[in-house]
Amino acid sequence: MREGKNTILYIDDDQDYLDNMRMILEANGYQMQEALSAEEGLRVFKECKPDLVIVDLMMEEVDAGTSFVKEIKAMGANVPIFMLSSVGQELSQEVSYTDLGLDGVFQKPINPTTLLKTLEHRLA
Repeated sequence: MREGKNTILYIDDDQDYLDNMRMILEANGYQMQEALSAEEGLRVFKECKPDLVIVDLMMEEVDAGTSFVKEIKAMGANVPIFMLSSVGQELSQEVSYTDLGLDGVFQKPINPTTLLKTLEHRLA
């Protein structure tokens, strides 16, 4: 938490999604750090020590998001991690998100109300 605001790290290779997420988060009192790849996300994660992470499933590689989650968990991080994906509903039906080390899955395009309620609950 910086300046009394929770910090959210959002990792996505689509700048439009990053910009949209920043507008939602900052308008609602959160601080956002961003990364355009899983590799950059690891670096930013270590630097900013976010309160919560949202990561896209499919970036530079199909499973870049899940690889990122595995690396973060291997480091011993205990921060809530949510996946954001256009295949969110299908992913939830095929595999348990907890088996992937996730705290939840958001569907693209993200519903701001759902996002904010989840953040409020997880960061309370």
